[in-house]
Parts: sequence; structure tokens; C-alpha cells
Amino acid sequence: MKRILRIGMDVHSTNYTLCAIEPRFDGDDIIYANVKVTPEPDNIVQFIENLKKKIKEDCDILCGYEAGCLGFSLYHELVKKGIRCVILAPTTMLTQQGKRIKTDKRDALMIAQCLSYGGYHAVHIPTDKDDNVKVYLRMRDDHKSDLKKTKQRINAFCLSQGFHYDKGKWTQVHLKWLKSLELSGLDRETLNEYLITYEY
Repeated sequence: MKRILRIGMDVHSTNYTLCAIEPRFDGDDIIYANVKVTPEPDNIVQFIENLKKKIKEDCDILCGYEAGCLGFSLYHELVKKGIRCVILAPTTMLTQQGKRIKTDKRDALMIAQCLSYGGYHAVHIPTDKDDNVKVYLRMRDDHKSDLKKTKQRINAFCLSQGFHYDKGKWTQVHLKWLKSLELSGLDRETLNEYLITYEY
């Protein structure tokens, strides 16, 4: 039977604090290490390799860190290196009640304990399809915003030239009316540019 090893990671842009524990249901958890390293994924890999050498047995290893400033970047780096990892939703984590002194080492230990005893919910990791949908929605929203601004420019331009359309706007009839307005050369070019942007 594999031994269970959980690695809590308190991660910041300047450093990672790593705490490895083996949960024991018949006694106190075994804390193998609680160290601070520079913020490089390779340091986590090395940390795990050193633990394996120390334990010398097959282990079920799971790493985790709180959702925060690093987003999904560290998760993806670790998964590429073959390391199981989860991102913990902070509001779901079981923590000690009352005031406590907050330190990186204590936070790393708390994360390791949450991983050991299921005291958390994992954050959903976006798939490539999720990312594609996000890009599409952002592009659609940008287009809608640009379209709204173009409509406002056309309306303001027409009013500045003394033209007012009192029927339903942005219909084929309205567009035909806009294209038929008698304007001087430069004004006609300006309106045509707005209309090209609108119709595009």
C-alpha cells in the first residue's frame, strides 16, 4: 500500500514555502519538511525527489496551493513535469478559528493538512475549450462596445450637421437615409468612414 504524502505550498511571486506531511490517523501527522525556496517550479520537483529518497517507499503524492496571484501558471508547470497538483479555493479551506499569527510556514502546513483530510474544494482548471470561449466572449464584447461608440459618433455627427432622423434607427431604411444625406466632400468622407466601421 502506498504511503500518503501531501505537500502544502504557500506561494508568492518572491518565494515558495513547501511543507510535506504524511497524515497519520492513529497519531500525529509526520512533518518531513517545511522549507522556503526561490520561486522556481524546478525547486518543487527537487523537493519531491529528495522526499522520495528519504522515504524510500512508493508514495501517493499530491501538491496544492491557494488560488491567488500566480493563477494557473504554477499548476500548469507542475503538471507538465508529471506532478499532481490542485489549486485550493481559499473560502472553502478548513482553518483554525480565532486569531492566529499568520506565517508562510504555518500557511504551508495548513494547506498540507487540508490536502490530507479533504478540508477544501479545488478550483476548476480551465481547459483549452474554456480559454477559447473566453477569448471569443472578450472579442464579442469588444465588438459590441466598438459598435456602440460608432453609433454614437454617427448620431452626434448627424446632429452637428443639422440632420435628425425621427424613425427607428439602424434599420436598412435608416442606413439608406444616412447614405443619401447631402454633405460636402470632407463631411461625406467622415460619415462614410463611420458607416464602413458600423457595417463591418
